[in-house]
Amino acid sequence: MTKSLQSEDKIIIGKIGAARGLDGTLKIIPLTDFEGRFDGLEKIFVGDKLFNVEEVKHISGQIFIKFAGVDSREDARTLTNKFLTVDRKDAAPLADGEFYTFDIIGCEVFDENKKLGTVTNVLKTGSNDVFEVDGKTLIPALKSVVRSIDIAAKKIVVSDKWSVVS
Repeated sequence: MTKSLQSEDKIIIGKIGAARGLDGTLKIIPLTDFEGRFDGLEKIFVGDKLFNVEEVKHISGQIFIKFAGVDSREDARTLTNKFLTVDRKDAAPLADGEFYTFDIIGCEVFDENKKLGTVTNVLKTGSNDVFEVDGKTLIPALKSVVRSIDIAAKKIVVSDKWSVVS
């Protein structure tokens, strides 16, 4: 996920794509790292409106949702390109040492000697995440580099013994 679009109390987990068929079913573009996040959903916000979920389908590796009250292709089109959110309290649980991208963005980064800046983005590279600091410095999110993360204090401490990539 690129730059955070979260609010303090809501977490974005997807975006609505095109209508599928004539009954109001919508294609979903997942914006979450948690496979199966949409399975078992009963309610979800589309913008500021809460919808009841009638059905979640997985077809050819894609996700489709049918909302109660969205019963035609025309109804579905009014929701296209809107974000799907859940209450922060309903976020998928994390293991110790794991953090949500949206919690990392905005943290101040320090090495043992000085402030380096603020995390503006988290890049997903496949092997490990990379913290983008002030839009120019890249810090690998590795245990050998990151000494501590304190989400409550919005503070990350990194080793001063790594190469800066700017």
